[in-house]
Amino acid sequence: MNEKILVVDDEKPIADILKYNLKKEGYEIEVANDGEEAILKAYEHEPDLILLDIMLPKYDGFEVCKKVREKYSMPIIMVTAKEEEVDKVLGLELGADDYITKPFGMRELIARVKANLRRRVALKEEIKTEPKDENKIIAGNLIIDLMKYEVKKGDETVELTVREFELLKFLADKMNQVFSREQLLERVWGYEYYGDIRTVDAVSYTHLRAH
Repeated sequence: MNEKILVVDDEKPIADILKYNLKKEGYEIEVANDGEEAILKAYEHEPDLILLDIMLPKYDGFEVCKKVREKYSMPIIMVTAKEEEVDKVLGLELGADDYITKPFGMRELIARVKANLRRRVALKEEIKTEPKDENKIIAGNLIIDLMKYEVKKGDETVELTVREFELLKFLADKMNQVFSREQLLERVWGYEYYGDIRTVDAVSYTHLRAH
């Protein structure tokens, strides 16, 4: 199914030009010519992206953006003749994803549309992945279960003592950081430990580098 774009502009000639060029790119287009109609069509059609002018009758683009963001997360590109930085900042703070100022080139607009739609698809794919389990640390192909005190390397369970588990958990949680043996003893064993500092060698660093 083709992606759907809601074009919101009170100047009909501009809305028609945008509709024509975006249809040529294969998108389905809905058009609204004022803020009230824009909100109604956003709720009714749930477009994949909204091109939203700021200067609109009834509700301005800022109010439309705010209302839409209360229900939906689709990309919103603000399209306006205004160039003041405060307008850009306000639009972004209200939830707009991008900003383009009139007059603009059609190629630039279409490039921005495609880029924002790609990000939307990427985000959807990310959401589909398994949600993060706060009770597990994943480092390469290691899975450290903090509740079960269990470590798996792929499908194989790794047998560790409690202290080895604590050390591995600490290192996995601090990936890309370097610690001396003394620092590891202080962080994992505690200041009360007075044994051989090479005790920390019991856990192989290669576990953390496996991918």
